[in-house]
Amino acid sequence: MIITDTHTHLYSEQFDADRQEVVQRAIDKGVSRFFVPAIDSTYYQAMFDLEEQFPKNVFLMAGLHPTHVKENFKQELEVVQNMLQKRKFYAVGEIGLDLYWDKSFLQQQQDAFKLQIEWAKENKLPIVIHCRDAFDEIFEILEEVKDDDLYGIFHCFTGNLEQAKQAISYNMKLGIGGVVTFKNGKIDKFLNQIPLKHIVLETDAPYLAPTPFRGKRNESGYLVNVLEKMVEIYGLSSNEIAKITTENSKEIFGI
Repeated sequence: MIITDTHTHLYSEQFDADRQEVVQRAIDKGVSRFFVPAIDSTYYQAMFDLEEQFPKNVFLMAGLHPTHVKENFKQELEVVQNMLQKRKFYAVGEIGLDLYWDKSFLQQQQDAFKLQIEWAKENKLPIVIHCRDAFDEIFEILEEVKDDDLYGIFHCFTGNLEQAKQAISYNMKLGIGGVVTFKNGKIDKFLNQIPLKHIVLETDAPYLAPTPFRGKRNESGYLVNVLEKMVEIYGLSSNEIAKITTENSKEIFGI
């Protein structure tokens, strides 16, 4: 059984003490494909090191995370653009809007999001969207830029059924992670109304650990807990769900 973690920050400082063991634990549980989103320019070296360590398992993205869109965002975007010209990446991500922490850079976040979508299209790559307290604003941009070249993943999807259907209408898969296991996560109540062909699995490690690890450091191996919940929701075997969601990830990332 091959399980794919479509969103994991394994290069994070939170894994510096035991990264090798964390990755090995995941592989031992069947989680053997790791798609790794960027945050900002300060992390690329750590991402390349991770890829070098696990070349058969790790697939990198390039992008500027919305919470890292600050005064210097133009220089940061230059780095993303240069990266995309220099080498192979599997997506532009994670990109999007985050209005939870700070709304003062909304305009810059919107500009950065649009520009990075453009680069994804030019490079025939998917986008991986970060959306926090910003569904309406993100949908507004996607409505503006939608075409056959727009596709990707709505990472850490936490919206309602209507928002799920709208996200899918823009050629997006829904990234489902630890939140689906939370008592108050809500998405487990309607997810079975979304065909599994629109779903990929993710951890967002080291964040958003599933129950029973909620509040602790998340790791890619905990994706099996998300998988167990999906078995409960869809009434399919873990093998079937792993197979379908891995196929979906291949459709998006091309590998």
